[in-house]
Amino acid sequence: MYETKPYFYGTGRRKDSVARVRVYAGTGKITVNDRELDNYFGLETLKLIVRSPLVLLGVEDKFDVVVRVSGGGVSGQAGAIRHGLSRALLQQSDENRPVLKKAGFLTRDPRMKERKKYGLKAARRAPQFSKR
Repeated sequence: MYETKPYFYGTGRRKDSVARVRVYAGTGKITVNDRELDNYFGLETLKLIVRSPLVLLGVEDKFDVVVRVSGGGVSGQAGAIRHGLSRALLQQSDENRPVLKKAGFLTRDPRMKERKKYGLKAARRAPQFSKR
């Protein structure tokens, strides 16, 4: 359906998640990995995070959003979609930049999981000390 229509593209990242977001002119339908947004995310807060750039600009009924997201957990994926959607809307119009920038949607959240170090049980968790 969408293959031949023109679209705006944005890549979003958060934690270990990567979202490839395409924004088409349409009616406000959001599809994540070939599933409806309401079916993909269970929590209302995550749905709110995904829709926030559209709501902020007041264009939630003007665009259809198609997303491919992989990696990480549901919270990271929702953040990645928001980031990618914001970048795609920026491609659509440069007038969106000040609003999205002020809300902090264009900044990639740099917090990642810290790597595990040798000799430790986790990134910083040391083995339990035993005197005897």
